[in-house]
Amino acid sequence: MTYAVRYYTKTGNTKRLAEAIAEELGVEAKPLTSPVDEKVDILFLGNSYYAFNIDPEVKDFVSSLDKDKVGKIVNFGSAALMNSTYKKVRAVANTVGIKVADEEFHCKGEFKGMHKGRPNEEDLASARGFAKKIKEGN
Repeated sequence: MTYAVRYYTKTGNTKRLAEAIAEELGVEAKPLTSPVDEKVDILFLGNSYYAFNIDPEVKDFVSSLDKDKVGKIVNFGSAALMNSTYKKVRAVANTVGIKVADEEFHCKGEFKGMHKGRPNEEDLASARGFAKKIKEGN
């Protein structure tokens, strides 16, 4: 199995999760500005809610993916107020014919004093465990 990790972050929270996941997978976590040029079985995609939606950069990135290069997307992220971005990511991925795995990882993220210190070490360990579970299941 081949893996790639891409993320979008404004606060650094999702980047920390991406780095933990990438460490478990033995790959480098890269921002969305780094395209997926290589063929990968699983793309771990980190993102969050901004103004009650996924950021336009995330939408554009997913829309630009080549279904012949990306087997499926595994969604992950953090947010202070809202939970999963799964449905939003899946809706965009469906337009380009890329499957989004049912499994996803989400934790609280610090924002303007809420959820101070999150994601914390326990969250990062959980993210690594999530990546390991996906890796072992495929």
